[in-house]
Amino acid sequence: MTTGPTDTIVAFDGASVDGSLSTDVVRLARRTPGWLDSAVSYWSTYGLLLFAVLMAVGWWRARRIGAEAALTSLAAPVLVVAAFAMDSLVKSVVREDRPCQSLHLATLEGCPAPGDWSFPSNHAALAAAAATALWFVSRRLGAFATVAALAMAASRVWVGAHYPHDVAAGIAVGTTVALLGMLVLRRRPALAGRLAASRLRPLFLAAS
Repeated sequence: MTTGPTDTIVAFDGASVDGSLSTDVVRLARRTPGWLDSAVSYWSTYGLLLFAVLMAVGWWRARRIGAEAALTSLAAPVLVVAAFAMDSLVKSVVREDRPCQSLHLATLEGCPAPGDWSFPSNHAALAAAAATALWFVSRRLGAFATVAALAMAASRVWVGAHYPHDVAAGIAVGTTVALLGMLVLRRRPALAGRLAASRLRPLFLAAS
C-alpha cells in the first residue's frame, strides 16, 4: 500500500507478488481452444450456483437424520454469507487493482471499473466456505464441493479476474470463517432441540 502526494490511499499493486505467473496463465488461456475458454468462463461466472444446490441437497437430507444435522446444514449458507462479508471487508482495506488494470492484458473476463478490488477473491471465498461447511453436513458433499471450489479458484485466475494470491487468500478466508463457525455451533448441542421444538420445526425435521 502506498500513498499519493496528497496522502490519499491508492490501490495496492498485486502484480509485484505474482504478476508474472498471472501473465503466463492469461497468455496460455488466449492460446487454448475457444470451447475450453468458454467452458471455464461459464463456470467462473455461474459455478457458484452449484454450491447453493449442494447446500440445499444437504439440508433436505439432514432433515431426515435429525434436528442437529439439520441445524448444521442450515448454518452452511449463513457462514457463506459471513465469509463474503469478511472477504469484502478485507477487500476494502487492501484495495488491490485487478490484474487487467495493473498488467494491461486482454483477459477473458471484461476488466471491471476501477474500485472493484481484486484481493481477496469473493468467488474463492464463497466456494471455500461452502465446501468447508458441507464437510460437516456430508463427507460426500464436502469432497465434491472441495473439488468444485478448487476449480472455481483456478477459473478466476484463468479468466484474468484475479491473481493467484487473490484466490489463495479467498480460500483461506472462506475456510477459516466456515470452520470457526461450525466449531462454535458444535459447542451448542442443545440449540437444535430448542429450535426444532419451535415454529421452525419444519426446517429441522422432515414430516413423518
